[in-house]
Amino acid sequence: MIVYIAYPTSLNLQSANALQTFTTLRELRARRPDTLALIPRWGNEPSRFFEVGVVHLPRPAIGKLSRLYKSTLLYYLEHSAFAAMTATVVALHRHHVQAVYIRQPIIAAWWAGVFGPRLGLPVIYEAHDLESRNPSRAKEPWARGLLDLIDRTALCRSSAVVSLTDNFRRLLAQIEWRDPAEVAVIPDAYDEQVFLPQDRAACRRGLGLPADAPIVAYAGMTFAHRWLDGLLSAIRRLRAIYPTLIGIIIGGRPGERAALAAHALSEGLRVAETTAMPADLYLLPPRPQPEVVSCLGAANVLVIPDTVTDVTASPLKLFEYMALGLPIVLPAIPALYEILPSHLAYSFTRRDLNGLQAALTAALAERDPALATERQRLAAEHTYGRRAERIIALVEQVAQRTL
Repeated sequence: MIVYIAYPTSLNLQSANALQTFTTLRELRARRPDTLALIPRWGNEPSRFFEVGVVHLPRPAIGKLSRLYKSTLLYYLEHSAFAAMTATVVALHRHHVQAVYIRQPIIAAWWAGVFGPRLGLPVIYEAHDLESRNPSRAKEPWARGLLDLIDRTALCRSSAVVSLTDNFRRLLAQIEWRDPAEVAVIPDAYDEQVFLPQDRAACRRGLGLPADAPIVAYAGMTFAHRWLDGLLSAIRRLRAIYPTLIGIIIGGRPGERAALAAHALSEGLRVAETTAMPADLYLLPPRPQPEVVSCLGAANVLVIPDTVTDVTASPLKLFEYMALGLPIVLPAIPALYEILPSHLAYSFTRRDLNGLQAALTAALAERDPALATERQRLAAEHTYGRRAERIIALVEQVAQRTL
């Protein structure tokens, strides 16, 4: 049995980590039906995770107290309480468990340092970055030592570590926290059931968009740290060269979209929230993935203005964009080149507006269909099915090592 423990931020798949967790579990349970997946749920909150056979444990919602006292430490307490709850459940099955796979740092630290050794179970930690570099980390000065303890315990005492990138794997070796042989690189993935090459003309007809206008598109669940204001400035500049150019941004919270709309208006762009109205920029609210695919399929170029992380950068949208085959503009970050080689992308120096404009211009001029085919071929190596198979292979390897 594989035990998979996660703490998705949305049970209705309105966040990237929830989508990744859901689709990974869908493919994992298709291959290993004995997988025991444990996630929290607050009261009778609706959850898509029932569809993949997840066991919901009551969410110890200590973090909600942050409305009274704003501190990430309250969420650390919440995650710690949930870790103890999962240990109680797993203890009942411990003789059948091959390994406990965890993708949340606080829970991983408790399991690697306490519960795993007590129950005699190997722990695999899927690290998405150091907690000490998390933008949402505890900011209290005295908590710096706690952050280091969390990182060291989760990363150094787990039986194995999963990294999204080889860059992060090398970092762990450089700081002498982990032997590279004990770190498996398992990148993010895309849902091959949803993200397929599209007919651009058909997508535009369905959305009511002009047939011939150049379109630049971005899709993301949140706009924080993504430099979308830079993208808006680049779109305004490009319209001097391509007067009919249209920008499409899909996703984000209402407040973030309002801030982007204000910035777009300051750039002199006409803004709309529906493609039923003529506009220079469409700021579309979150929508189901099939509708996102249609919006992206209508574009000439897909863009990643920036990433939240650096050495661990492995955004879901990169894999989804690749599956569509369209030209991709992205910052020159080595972790991204691990997935998409530089000759298949149009890159720019991070946060360089002139560079972003030049990259978008070059991408709009792409005419070689072989590049699209090559992007799709590379994407096919990163489906969620392949990701699940890599996880299973690692679990079996770790379980064999601990016999």
